[in-house]
Amino acid sequence: MSDHAHRLAAALPGVFRTDLTTRTAYSSDASIFRQVPVAVAEPRSTEDLTRILELTAAEGLPLTMRGGGTSIAGNAVGTGVLVDTSRHLTRIKSIDPDSRTAVVEPGVVLDDLRAAAGRHGLTFGPDPSSHSRCTMGGMIGNNACGSHSVAWGITSANVEAVRMLLPGGRELAAGPGTSGDAAVDAELTALRDAHLGPLRTELGRFSRQVAGYGLHHLLPENGFDVAKALVGAEGTVGLVTEATVRLVPVPGARALAVLGFEDVYTAAELAPFAAAAGALTVEGMASDLLTALRLQPGRADAGSNLPPGGGWLYCEVGGDTAAEARDAAHALAEVVRERAPGMTSVVVDDPKEMRALWWIREAGSGIVTRLPDGSEAWPGWEDSAVPAGRLAGYLRDLYGLMGEHGLRGVPYGHFGEGCLHLRLDFDLQEPKGLAVYRSFMTDAARLVMSHGGSVAGEHGDGRARSELLKEMYSPELLGAFRAFKNTFDPDGVLNPGVIVDPAPLDADLRPGPGRDALKITPVHALARDGGSFAAAVHRCVGVGACRNLDTGSMCPSFKVTRDEVHSTRGRARVLAEMLRGETIKDGFRSEEALEALDLCLSCKACANDCPVNVDMATYKAEFLHRHYAGRFRPMAHYSMGWLPLWSRLVASVPGAARTANAVLSVDRVASLVKRAGGIEPRREMIRFASPTLRDWFRKTHQGPKPGRAGTVVLWPDTFTNYHAPETGQAAVEVLEALGYRVLIPPGRVCCGLTWHSTGQLTVTRQVLRRTLDILRPALDAGLPIVGLEPSCTVMLRDEAPELLPDEPYAERLAGSTVTLAELVAAHEGDWPFEKLDLPAIAQVHCHQEAKGSYDPDLAVLERLGVDPDVIGAGCCGLAGNFGFETGHWEVSQGCAERELYPKVRAADDDELVLADGFSCRTQIAQGTDNRGVHLAEVLRRALPGGKKPR
Repeated sequence: MSDHAHRLAAALPGVFRTDLTTRTAYSSDASIFRQVPVAVAEPRSTEDLTRILELTAAEGLPLTMRGGGTSIAGNAVGTGVLVDTSRHLTRIKSIDPDSRTAVVEPGVVLDDLRAAAGRHGLTFGPDPSSHSRCTMGGMIGNNACGSHSVAWGITSANVEAVRMLLPGGRELAAGPGTSGDAAVDAELTALRDAHLGPLRTELGRFSRQVAGYGLHHLLPENGFDVAKALVGAEGTVGLVTEATVRLVPVPGARALAVLGFEDVYTAAELAPFAAAAGALTVEGMASDLLTALRLQPGRADAGSNLPPGGGWLYCEVGGDTAAEARDAAHALAEVVRERAPGMTSVVVDDPKEMRALWWIREAGSGIVTRLPDGSEAWPGWEDSAVPAGRLAGYLRDLYGLMGEHGLRGVPYGHFGEGCLHLRLDFDLQEPKGLAVYRSFMTDAARLVMSHGGSVAGEHGDGRARSELLKEMYSPELLGAFRAFKNTFDPDGVLNPGVIVDPAPLDADLRPGPGRDALKITPVHALARDGGSFAAAVHRCVGVGACRNLDTGSMCPSFKVTRDEVHSTRGRARVLAEMLRGETIKDGFRSEEALEALDLCLSCKACANDCPVNVDMATYKAEFLHRHYAGRFRPMAHYSMGWLPLWSRLVASVPGAARTANAVLSVDRVASLVKRAGGIEPRREMIRFASPTLRDWFRKTHQGPKPGRAGTVVLWPDTFTNYHAPETGQAAVEVLEALGYRVLIPPGRVCCGLTWHSTGQLTVTRQVLRRTLDILRPALDAGLPIVGLEPSCTVMLRDEAPELLPDEPYAERLAGSTVTLAELVAAHEGDWPFEKLDLPAIAQVHCHQEAKGSYDPDLAVLERLGVDPDVIGAGCCGLAGNFGFETGHWEVSQGCAERELYPKVRAADDDELVLADGFSCRTQIAQGTDNRGVHLAEVLRRALPGGKKPR
């Protein structure tokens, strides 16, 4: 730790974080730039911000503000103090429905404001695709826009007033007509009057021209609106402490018209007509985006709900009623069709269908980081903009320029306002590639200017485009920009290198030369990443979908702690720094990386929810495998990682299960065992079953039973066999009632889950190989392997081929494994089950949600008359060994308290609590007075004379 860091941490404890884990987690935002800060500050009040400014100045350090860290231009990275407002400065101070305004702190997430305003029939108009995690302070910093700005304006049009702290302790209260400081007003007036010409002719030419400072708002005809002039300053002139923003009425109903065209150029040509027809959004994308999306795991049929075409426009319209909105959408489609008779279209007004279509467009910023052939694509020339009527010509010329430089990319964006998003396959790790990057960026700046456009149309200038402002503006206007910054920040301590005195656009690149000094051959195949652990880690480009607090399943620990280190992105940044070897120098022995991964639940939600399928659970297993190679592991890795062995040993001794349960029920003994085994002391010990599922099956199935529906192999996972055999017994009865002959594999089969989750990958592979040897006859016979435990099913389906890529039987096993729900839902024979007609709560196992589907379960439950309320918060919080390990209790319980516990506690007596995962049922049993039941138990109950689950 540097002397700076020591002094900062001592001066303001609890606010400054100076540990290397935190600093490397903040080393980048969603851009291609990287700088490791000296310290990260998490202020809780305006007083904290004032003190941070004082201490930073005293240390002679620069200061950079950060919200959600979702900007793509490199506006939120810095070498000094990085101030994160998103964790604590999150109050919506007031909402006034009459004046249609809200007063917010800078860390307020946009979706939180929209939800609060929505209770009054209002919303904040600008809505970038990162709306679930971007902050109001970040939006003000970048002058963010989003899909609805075509109707409701960009951020500057929706800001009424701004409170701001300046270096030296001054505070401004800026609004129309004043900055709140007479001396500042005088300086700004003089600046404006000295540059009236360029302010009037070079700025404010079209809605998406956000490059540079918005000095045109200071013009007399624009009301000398200082607040609006400060929007888009990217943290270079002051620290926003509070903002008053304008709200707009929300339509009573909405409908979405998706219009399909021959190609993206035609879509661009017709976008202005859709905007003029009253659309609330006019979003465009090309077929390349769809191709890239369909290459993602499990998304081969994505976009099947789109109309035919090679380019599309998403045109949302509103109305007082659903019928009015639907009619308006059809009318808009006809207006455009008059100019493009070959246009195709689809109109939807069902919220679920609209959300499914919007997801394709909004996931673009993540999806296009990988081109269809798997190569990496990077931001830089990310959000250029031209007047909407010139977009088609600009897009054609831009493709031509890409071809001249040998570059590829996938365009999409806000076509109704002429704003284009584009990531390109720059080779940023080689000098030649860096030269191409610089040359292209310069040429592209000149190209966009030839079309009357702007180098930045949404994300600000940042480190990506500030150097290019000289291509766009006159020396006189650039001098006015410098004078504007000097008015507020004369010493240049706020976000240096951005807008004024720009940093080189090819400096401090995260994917630059030397990013992967540490190279390994991973145990997992990592086929999608060419077998490269580094390429897998670098899948994370920083769009921050893992920071969604109220939607999606990832990242459970971040949703509880709101700590960037505990986000998937934060962990990926720490691993990337470990691979680089500059700040984290001890490779896989790194304690910093271990700390960042400690609260990863290995739930695999990121493998599904992340737009680029970052799979942190796999990366964690790879890291632990190497971190503890040849070293003593935590006791939890021996006690719980080797649970299959200990369970088998207990079961092998007659009476041992009952004895173990009795001994472990003694508090003092249980306490000693938990302490020795690295188990959380507040956890109840799991119990050993007697008889096991195998023992029961052996006694009750002395001879083969006929199977008119065929033969299946029931997978005897460790949890079902040794700890919850009632689930397996129910499954056997259900399968036999359906007419199947049930077999249980002989020998010691295991999927290796507990070894895998603790990073003991050598043992995992050995266990899987032995299992494949035992299963070979069943696999040769083509028998289905029916899994009851979702996490073990995922091991058989997904992890076995990854861990044994050269073993053909691993692929066979993956293809043969089915869940009980899948088998029952597809069953075409007799249906022996009666209707239950019961309400239910369903906790979907996180692995099933991430790597499978709950649809077959829902189909079966519907036939049973069970209507489940499916919990949407993701992982239950136990996550196998995670919730049992010392130090994880608070996060484990916090995950469950988000939705699972409250709903279970409120359940009626006759309401089923569905949970196929042993971990989920254990969490429910230990955290509530209820118990969860497996689908097998529900199906058995529905058999004639079936017994109620215990």
